[in-house]
Parts: sequence; structure tokens; C-alpha cells
Amino acid sequence: MRGTLLAIALLFSACGSETSAPPAAFRVALVTPGSIADAAWNAGAYSGLQQVRDSLGATVSHIEARTPADQEEALRSYAAEGYTIVFGHGYEFQQPAERAAAEFPKTIFVITSGQEVVGNVVPLIFRIHEATYLAGMVAGALTKTGKIGFVGGMELPPIVLGYEGWLQGARATRPDIESRVTYLGNFDDAAAGKEAALAMIRLGVDQLHHNADAAAIGLFGAAKEQANVYVYGANADQSALAPGHVVGSAVLELPRALLLIAREVQENRFTPRVESFGLESGVIAFVANPELQNRWPTGLAERVQAARDSIITGTLIVAGTKTP
Repeated sequence: MRGTLLAIALLFSACGSETSAPPAAFRVALVTPGSIADAAWNAGAYSGLQQVRDSLGATVSHIEARTPADQEEALRSYAAEGYTIVFGHGYEFQQPAERAAAEFPKTIFVITSGQEVVGNVVPLIFRIHEATYLAGMVAGALTKTGKIGFVGGMELPPIVLGYEGWLQGARATRPDIESRVTYLGNFDDAAAGKEAALAMIRLGVDQLHHNADAAAIGLFGAAKEQANVYVYGANADQSALAPGHVVGSAVLELPRALLLIAREVQENRFTPRVESFGLESGVIAFVANPELQNRWPTGLAERVQAARDSIITGTLIVAGTKTP
């Protein structure tokens, strides 16, 4: 029954040019693990898909698939329909894509936050921990309580690495920092995200970061209700989600990354490889909220800029990984 429903959904999920494309057309699909209304991870990928449509004239389609079985089925369905590229949006798509790719060698499966090249499965690695390090530096300098917190959707390696960067950065400006971390087990439950944030606030946390997609909407809601509690966005500039409370965001320019790969494929210039994006690429950045920079202590902006430069040159190693 699930397979039938997913097949029906795929028929009606095309966006942009809705008409069926000829077999030789450039067709690009995106499978997300959650809602594209999350104002972060999935929304960024969907924006990238739209740019691929608008810039390259591709016929595009998107579907949301939350469970591992549905994710693999979506990858296979798109490949069977002849899509040129299928983006599996998240670390969890790597192994399902490898299984699907064995049957569909003509489709290129691109896995965001993937692990390795396996045949026609290629990863896009985003070193978001380089930006969370800078966010952590600011949090460590601004905290009045000496306590920071992080809410993750699931305990996946890229999210853990982002947390480790956040903590390492905070220790650079406040060595005695106390940190709390919670993983919700999902990316959708905004109520759970809010409760996790409130629990930390009750324990004295006054600087909050996340990588929880739609569940983080609750975290921003919690911050808005509290005086002197500040939050840091993830994967997009999220300053609008809690005006006056968002110090900055660890930004990932997903549209730029997706468009880069899609253009190479369309122009027959693509070769399977690990594509890694860090601060030097412009795809990853820490974006400060100018409305709150007057709260930064003297010299902090210069320290953050110096750390950014050191990460790019490889003299500062973040979260135990060397910058390529």
C-alpha cells in the first residue's frame, strides 16, 4: 500500500514545469526527510531545486519521505522514471542510495552530508562545524551565566560535529563554559524542541544553538518568551524567527551547492568525487545579526574574523577535523 501511495505522490509532486519531459530532458529530483517549511535545512534544498529549474531549464520534482523505507523507495522511483540527478537530502540517504544505484547506474545520486563516493553515489560534505565554531565563540563571550545549550534533531555524525564545533568555539572565549545538549530523536516536533529549550533555560542556559530543522521552531519560540536568552540559527539566516533574540546564524548556502553540481552534470563536466564545502567556499558562513552586534564586547568581532581566517588557512582545526 505504501508503495502505491508513494508512486501516486511522485506523479503529482513535480514543481516548476509540470508537463512531462521527453526522455532526453534534464530532470532533477529532490527527496527531503522533512518539511520544506522548516526555514532551514529542507527549505534551503528546495530553494536550490528551484534555482536548478530556473537557471538550467531542468524539469524538477520534490517529495518528502520520512522513513528509511520511503526514502529508498523514492530514490528508486525517480531513477526508474529516468531522472538525471536525484538529491537525497541528508546523511541518512547514503546507504539507501547505494542500494538503489546498483540497479540504476545511469542516475547520479547526490547525498547532502553524505559519506563517500560509491559508483554513481556522490556526497556533498558541508563543514558547518567551521561556522558553528564562530557562533560558539560569540556565545562564550556573551553568556552571562556561563551556560550554553544545543538542541539536535537526531544524533547523526554531521549534527554531532556541529555541536562539537559550537562547544569548541565557546571554550575559546570562555574556557570554563558549561554546556548542555539534547537530541530529540526527530526533526519535526516543535513542541519537543520548545520543551528542550525551556528545560535548558530553567537550568540557567542563556545562549542556545540547534540543528533540528522544523523542531527548532519551538526553540525560537522559547527564546522569544524569555528575557536575556539568545539563540543562534542553523543552515540559514534565521534572525527573523525571533527578532531581538537571534545573535547570528551558521549559514549553509544549499542553493549554490546544488546548482554547482547540477550545472556540471548538465554540461557533461561532472566526475564522481567528494565535494567538500567550508568557510573558504562561501557556501558555509557565520552571519551575525547587525541589530545585536552592539552587545558584542570590544575586540570580539576581530577575534571572530581572525579565527575564520585561521580555519580557512588550516592553522585552526575545528572539532578534530583538518580543513582540506
